[in-house]
Amino acid sequence: MADDRPRKHPVDEVLPIPKLAMYGFQHVLAFYAGAVVVPILLAGALGLSPEQLVYLINADLFTCGIATIVQSLGFWKIGIRLPIVQGVTFTAVAPMIAIGQGANGGTAALLAIYGATITAGLVMFLLAPYLGRVLRLFPPVVTGTVLTIMGLVLLPNAITDAAGGAAAKGVPGEFGSWKHLAYAGGTLLFILALYRLRRPFLSSIAVLLGLVGGTLVSFALGDTDFDQVGKSDWLGVTTPFHFGTPTFHIGAILAMLLVMMVTVVETVGDSKAVGEIVGKDVSDDDITRALRADGASTFLGGTLNAFPYTCFAQNVGLVRLTGVRSRFVVVAAGVIMMVLGLFPKAAAYVAAIPSDVLGGAAIAMFGMVAVVGIQTLAKADLRQERNALVVAISIGMALVPTTLPAFGDNMPRDLAALLDSGITLGSLTAILLNLVFNVFTRTPPSGPGEIPAAEPSKAA
Repeated sequence: MADDRPRKHPVDEVLPIPKLAMYGFQHVLAFYAGAVVVPILLAGALGLSPEQLVYLINADLFTCGIATIVQSLGFWKIGIRLPIVQGVTFTAVAPMIAIGQGANGGTAALLAIYGATITAGLVMFLLAPYLGRVLRLFPPVVTGTVLTIMGLVLLPNAITDAAGGAAAKGVPGEFGSWKHLAYAGGTLLFILALYRLRRPFLSSIAVLLGLVGGTLVSFALGDTDFDQVGKSDWLGVTTPFHFGTPTFHIGAILAMLLVMMVTVVETVGDSKAVGEIVGKDVSDDDITRALRADGASTFLGGTLNAFPYTCFAQNVGLVRLTGVRSRFVVVAAGVIMMVLGLFPKAAAYVAAIPSDVLGGAAIAMFGMVAVVGIQTLAKADLRQERNALVVAISIGMALVPTTLPAFGDNMPRDLAALLDSGITLGSLTAILLNLVFNVFTRTPPSGPGEIPAAEPSKAA
């Protein structure tokens, strides 16, 4: 007799443990480079110690695991219950660096970042049911401009690392020496060669392999040591507020809220993409649960000394590539991440990556952020003068703090933190100009180069 019981959707299928482990580890490999690069970049820009960097890497991996399990497994009204990996959003790198530098680096920088992260996560969690309604305030002309600005403003940090890092500036003949440029250039060329092979899996971990290869060459030539590995514990557990009580500054919070609005767009797009790949409809309620998971994960990130979290696009591509639709594979990946986050010695190896090697890889990564912004801008009609002005003025304002570091020195602290960040200043400019030109306008403006609106047909 035919079995009349409804068949379980492939998304909800629990695979055998060996397959869960194998497919889950593959997701971890695709995710790992993006996860560890963010704390490395942040530590280099804020002058953190090797011990602090090791702790950040462990905290990030552990929290990524929890966030991934929450999103894919789901509980109550949190989590979309699809094979989606959560990771630290690269969109937050530049604002976090700006926030940290505004707090004069070090531990004070981390506390300011965590205060903004906790606040942004809580706001996103509470407003998740309504965020879809404000997406019209973030059309491609805004999100594309913000992403382009992030890439452009962050590139000078990558170039500084490629030249030897901030520490090399105080050593005569060291900053910008041929040795540092050779390591940076070699790392970048190796990453490009891996992409040139056009193997999807190699492309997904090209940055990770580039960092490993560059570090090994530097070690072989005697320019890198792994002393910190011997000093690190075998086992370590991330504890809440390890660095102290977070601090809350208006400028930092506004910057992080802007980041979260960009991640809303990313999460909506990635959620719908995964839904199409696995053959499952994604409703408005599903999107709300996904955004709640983002908010909860970001709040948890600020509490556990980590960062803001969102869906990882590279793992969306991996789901399409492998055809494995079970969300429990991603749950297994989350468990593996949590286990990796318990071993400081593993993180110490990552922390040993030299600045010049990191700078070579960062040039590619930050440049790609700008390219993604340009691709997004391609969806906006820049033939319309109003859209072109939004982009032009926003980029110009973003470059003001970059070219004039003392721009906000004589302003109140919170306002200075806001204006000292090219990311925040340029993003706010894009949002406000879009409101003026595209939202609070009843009739389309006309002007030189403006494409006139089509007139309604009179034949009826």
